[in-house]
Amino acid sequence: MKKTRGFEVVEKAFRKHENVSIQLPIRGDSGSAGYDFFANETVTLEPGAKHLFWTDVKAYMQIDELLEVHIRSSLGVKYLLVLANGTGIIDSSYYGNPGNDGNIGICLVNRGTQPVLIDQGERIAQGIFKKYLIADDDQVLHQEREGGFGSSNR
Repeated sequence: MKKTRGFEVVEKAFRKHENVSIQLPIRGDSGSAGYDFFANETVTLEPGAKHLFWTDVKAYMQIDELLEVHIRSSLGVKYLLVLANGTGIIDSSYYGNPGNDGNIGICLVNRGTQPVLIDQGERIAQGIFKKYLIADDDQVLHQEREGGFGSSNR
């Protein structure tokens, strides 16, 4: 069977949580667009604090697709948690990169006034696979990806 899009656990050398059984993202029900990502550790986010949750999961997809990562609405509405970058964009070229094998990191920020406890195994974000379009006069800076997480050459 040819793989089209989905999730895998990153290679052992790139795992941040070696002794945790990694839960691959799943949809909440058959009508859900997003695949829920799970925390692999328990963290208390103090007001104004941020934490990068490494999922130890990588996403594979077609060349003209991306995985868009959003905060779960319940965490945003109830606890005022946001993604540090607003919306995460996981490119198809991120999969299997030599820097971290495509390990997806989700950075949460507490914008509220109360500490928020995130338990190991809690659903923290959701990813939605999407197609994208290329402009007629498209040009790229690099033919191949040169880095891992946040690799914008900055």
